[in-house]
Amino acid sequence: MKVSRQQAVNDDADRSGGRGAERGARARTRRLMLETATRLMQEGATPSVSEVAEAAEVSRATAYRYFPSQAALVQAVVDEGLGPILTWKSSSTDSERRVAELFETAMPRIEAFEATFKAALKLSLDQWARRQAGTLGGEPAFTRGHRVDLLKDAIAPLKDRLPPREFKRLAQALSLIFGVELLIVLKDIWGLDSRKMMSVAQWAAGALVRAAVAESMREGGGITPATAAE
Repeated sequence: MKVSRQQAVNDDADRSGGRGAERGARARTRRLMLETATRLMQEGATPSVSEVAEAAEVSRATAYRYFPSQAALVQAVVDEGLGPILTWKSSSTDSERRVAELFETAMPRIEAFEATFKAALKLSLDQWARRQAGTLGGEPAFTRGHRVDLLKDAIAPLKDRLPPREFKRLAQALSLIFGVELLIVLKDIWGLDSRKMMSVAQWAAGALVRAAVAESMREGGGITPATAAE
């Protein structure tokens, strides 16, 4: 169940009372479900729709009307956790600065909801394992991907300076050091505190941007007809 960054923003606006927002009892029930699911995920669980319904004291039939699958429920909780990250914008025209600003905005929020994002990652890995074993059946897949649009937006000023293939490769390389996986590597494995973790992440991100620009310049720089077609 992949939800685009723009769709998540639209959904967030609806939840805040925008066009198409549900009102009254329906809105309160949905909010209760989300808050209950968030609490359970912040406690380390990856709850099913039925488990959230029970904890929220909502009937299963009602719960499934709002969230027809565990993937839909977890996606909604993840989008709630991401919050301002989904609406991140920068006025800078310097890609390295923009990437740094994105990290400054995103990583504290991701760390605050670390348990939620790790629970979502657990669901993704569990579904992968069941898919490999042929036991996933028709269960909707939980997919992740907000970082793709965010990172492409962050390096957007380089779109006219790098060939498409190199622009995409840079976004892919940056995605390796962005998100909850950064916490798993630098906090859980290396034991770094938040400040040191951010220092390493910012250094690595800046190095990747500079390396991509330098490599493009060494190879002639800019977009050629041949690279534009790739």
